[in-house]
Amino acid sequence: MRLSGHSAAAAVLALALTACGSGAPHAAPSPHPAPASPAASAVAVPGCSTTAAPGRQLPAGLARLFPVPGFPFGVAVTADGRWSFVSLQPGGSGQGGLGVFADTGSAGPRLVRRITVPGGGGLGVTLTPDGRYLLVADVSGAAVVSVQAAEQGSRRAVLGTLAAGSPGGLAGGAIEVAASRDGRFAFVSLEGADKIAVFNLQRALASHFATSGFVGDVPTGVAPVGMAVSPDGNWLYSTSEVTSMRALQHAARSAHRYRAPGAPGTLAVISVHKAETDPARAIVSTVIAGCSPVRVITSTGGETVWVTARESDMLLGFSASRLRSDPGHSLIARVGVGEAPVGLALVDGGQRVVVADSNRFGQQGAKSSLAVVNVGAALAHRPALAGYLPAGGFPRQMALEPDGRTLLVTNFESQQLETVNVTNLP
Repeated sequence: MRLSGHSAAAAVLALALTACGSGAPHAAPSPHPAPASPAASAVAVPGCSTTAAPGRQLPAGLARLFPVPGFPFGVAVTADGRWSFVSLQPGGSGQGGLGVFADTGSAGPRLVRRITVPGGGGLGVTLTPDGRYLLVADVSGAAVVSVQAAEQGSRRAVLGTLAAGSPGGLAGGAIEVAASRDGRFAFVSLEGADKIAVFNLQRALASHFATSGFVGDVPTGVAPVGMAVSPDGNWLYSTSEVTSMRALQHAARSAHRYRAPGAPGTLAVISVHKAETDPARAIVSTVIAGCSPVRVITSTGGETVWVTARESDMLLGFSASRLRSDPGHSLIARVGVGEAPVGLALVDGGQRVVVADSNRFGQQGAKSSLAVVNVGAALAHRPALAGYLPAGGFPRQMALEPDGRTLLVTNFESQQLETVNVTNLP
């Protein structure tokens, strides 16, 4: 997943990432054994694995699946719970675009309209804290959508585009987007460019997009994807699927007929203030976060940072304070989940984490599911996997409705939007 001009690196990365998890039922030993955390943390960094954790099946009636006209990727819900926005990738019979869904209660979400966005459909989406704008990751930046105009069906809902200084590369480059807590800045992970683009959203809006507000780039590891802003607004957490091209090339050389062992990836702590003023020097610390870490969220109070390590089949919990002061002791929880976990969301007032086990590489004997993890048990190093809920093909992203009762899940491969009743999870 590299920019043009790096074709050799692109071939290596494609081999290592697409071959992982297909064919063989057991993981080959990782060529990069992850270092164990010091004894004080009592938790070792996991290596690579395609062995899903065993767990009971939870009642299927808690989940419902609804077809959508495209391949759904990102999802966001308005603060009043009346509307949901889903980015739809085109393909097959689906036309793509940004789907605007009305909440119809027990009848499930209803598609009201589609909005054309640059690039066809967009990927990750997020609402600004004031709820006025929807940011849609696209190409080398993000499209900015007026929420009010989108709800009302205006043809001018897309206000403009935040474009980075250079093209994003593979698959459009931009994957996820995050907004600062004050809503003045936007951050876009450019997977193909190995960096996070920083934009002054307030300046772009004030100029009516005569300027994109591009500030600069935060350099990251290979293939940055997930991002989350801390509740206090001071820190941006970012995952990169691989530590370096050297590690990636090592993994690719170890590839065999069935799969390529994964490579360790990283979790970075970024100063939001520095990212806004001096992005090239904004990274505070970086730690190994299992193999191919892809998504990240924080606990409600910001004390814990949760990461899905896709090629470790693990949910990892990090101490936010230790990530900055004592990174070597920052990993405080690890829970085995299903195959190739991607998206994750806190539910039940932060007492449970739901993890989207994507099985995106079609691992033999595995299937897509939603793992339910007990947060208290995980932090106490007790068995924490409560069980699995059903999912469609390749569950990807999630958003909790404001009342805390319903979780929305995008099922990319099966072209479905899923609702999950999370009020009585074990």
